[in-house]
Amino acid sequence: MIGDISPPVTSIPVVEGNEELRKPQNLIPPFSKVVSHFGISGISVALATGVTHPLDVVKVRLQMQHVGQRGPLIGMTGIFLQLMKNEGRRSLYLGLTPALTRSVLYGGLRLGLYEPTKVSFDWAFGSTNVLVKIASGAFAGAFSTALTNPVEVVKVRLQMNPNAVPIAEVREIVSKEGIGALWKGVGPAMVRAAALTASQLATYDEAKRILVKRTSLEEGFHLHLW
Repeated sequence: MIGDISPPVTSIPVVEGNEELRKPQNLIPPFSKVVSHFGISGISVALATGVTHPLDVVKVRLQMQHVGQRGPLIGMTGIFLQLMKNEGRRSLYLGLTPALTRSVLYGGLRLGLYEPTKVSFDWAFGSTNVLVKIASGAFAGAFSTALTNPVEVVKVRLQMNPNAVPIAEVREIVSKEGIGALWKGVGPAMVRAAALTASQLATYDEAKRILVKRTSLEEGFHLHLW
């Protein structure tokens, strides 16, 4: 469930006598609201990550089969059984620490930045139509991924090496490959996150606006559930 991301109101016309005055409102969302979005969304994503992490480990092992070589590929079930037999149940949670760290940061940032970004577009262009919402979501997703990509790189390295330690792995990456190695794959990751966040948040935001306008639903739990 995502918090209130309703379009901001820039001003309210107030008629006094023969003159129409514009009564400005604060365009910047309250700091407490931004922090609330960040915290709730970050914790939610972290909980989901904790439950689904074994699937992520299996996915990475599937993708990294026979790197640089040819050979018969093992399916998902085969990889899972291989992990359990050779490395034990704990292997299904390799890289969990960086995974949870990234979840809190990425999940919190992409949802926490959406509303302020939308407000900035409204201030600049005077509109919060669906295209603005798509652009806001795309920026929030891409920016969040760019910041958290190093944690994702470390997570994948740990998932491939059961004996690795997070801090030691970071030092090894920087010393052997340079600090730029922490941003390997950031381009495709940003494109994916931009498309994903834009489609999710813009759709949710616009659907909520239509429901408020055309039904008796008001801001609250039932509206978010719909």
